[in-house]
Amino acid sequence: MIHLLVLWNIDLTLVDVVKVTRAAYAEAFATITGRPLVQLPQMAGRTEPEVFFDALALNGVSLRDPDESERLLAPFGAELATSLAARRDLLTTQGQLLPGAAESLAAVARLPNVVQSVLTGSSRPNAALKLRAFGLDRYLDLTVGGFAGSDPYPKGALLRVTRQRAEEKYQVAFTERATVYVADSPRDVEAAKIGGARSLAVASGRASSAELRDAGADAVLPDLTDPTALTAFLTAAPA
Repeated sequence: MIHLLVLWNIDLTLVDVVKVTRAAYAEAFATITGRPLVQLPQMAGRTEPEVFFDALALNGVSLRDPDESERLLAPFGAELATSLAARRDLLTTQGQLLPGAAESLAAVARLPNVVQSVLTGSSRPNAALKLRAFGLDRYLDLTVGGFAGSDPYPKGALLRVTRQRAEEKYQVAFTERATVYVADSPRDVEAAKIGGARSLAVASGRASSAELRDAGADAVLPDLTDPTALTAFLTAAPA
């Protein structure tokens, strides 16, 4: 019996809450560093810690020693969670559920022997907040999810950790072919390769379909409005 593990990226794959997230980043950054966030780094496919470290450099934050940026990370993460939580009502008014996202999650949930979770650059509280705002958390087992904003691993390594968590909880084996990462950036395609999973890229983010194919995605969809195409890929030769 084949068991499928489907891991979803959140931002620009399932939801677009960039405007709200940017405001929360700016507020948290200013609170922790005492400097305004004038320039926010590229966020697509990146983790919250990666964005924070680049933001320090881009915004001219002078640190007394190289270790200071690491010491600022935990306070920044906590402040970002607070800032985003304060904007929870704006997630649905200034953000949006991407077309077909809820229907696709529901369609995958109807497949036999499937576990759905997330592999995201967000921290656990921020990821849960975004998903709950749009009612997507009901389809996902977040207890086995990978949260690169909280876990001390890059996404590729975190994918392997996430699969191990799912195997331990459900007491089944998820082969590499039966593990699929659904995401929207070339960096996520690379994470799937490193983590040993098939990649289903969705051109709903900053990257075009051609860029995702060039990155080596196993399949590319223009969006999530065709759940049948999604489930056909998931169930094709997953052994």
